[in-house]
Amino acid sequence: MNRQMITATNTLGQIQKQMDILSNNMANLQTNGYKKREAYFSDMLFQQFDNQPTEKDEVEQGQSKRRTPLQIRQGTGARLGQAEMNMSQGALKATDRPLDIAFTKADQFLKVLVQDDKGSKVQFTRDGALQLSPVSGSETMLVNSDGRPVLDEKEQPIIINGSVKDTKFTENGEFIVHLDSGQTESFQLGVISVKKPQFLEQKGNNLVGLPENMNSLGVKANDIYTDMTGNNRGSIAIQQGSLEQSNVDLSKEMSQLISLQRSYQFQARAITMADQMMGLVNGIR
Repeated sequence: MNRQMITATNTLGQIQKQMDILSNNMANLQTNGYKKREAYFSDMLFQQFDNQPTEKDEVEQGQSKRRTPLQIRQGTGARLGQAEMNMSQGALKATDRPLDIAFTKADQFLKVLVQDDKGSKVQFTRDGALQLSPVSGSETMLVNSDGRPVLDEKEQPIIINGSVKDTKFTENGEFIVHLDSGQTESFQLGVISVKKPQFLEQKGNNLVGLPENMNSLGVKANDIYTDMTGNNRGSIAIQQGSLEQSNVDLSKEMSQLISLQRSYQFQARAITMADQMMGLVNGIR
């Protein structure tokens, strides 16, 4: 296989990955609080051919004004360097439903308890379509749209003991419940502020979480996000009766998808041309 085929084949695989990211963004156009991901490419290894024995000789040959690197560089394609979460704020949609909330700051997420075969773990979401789910007797629990428990600031499920009359969320993340008995219960929602979104991974069901390989990445949880507890709770910004829409711009995603399809076709054509050239060379007698 010649270099042209290698370069085109490498790039085709990476373009396919970016197309998958764009397709996932478009599929979540109507998902509450969804944050799109953006792909960034970087060059793969390249081979350098020196025209002159030293850089000084290269400059003396009249190359001092060139804007590209000295010598001749032949690359092997591009690779997907990073798929980073775009943290821009989505539009807010008024629902007037008491259990619907939306963050008005783009870096804040709710804490949610997720249980699977590997045990329990804390993950995060901006989907504020919350519900009250019966637990046992007169107890109810605050859950997200998938029925997963929403946690308080101590990472404990929010369980209400009694028949609920009405509910209220304050701007700073306090959940106040008025019971039919006349009593009032209050809870502090578990909220985080994300500092390094590039380390968050999509876990499915509109949830994000910490990477499994944190040790090898050399980061800790407090490097990625800050718990909004104590004095930090004054910075929480929640709006009741609203839901945040996704920040996916369909027209922009479609434009990028068309451009990617053209790039994919170009690379596929490069492979075809390389194959034809090899056929001509092999046919020489």
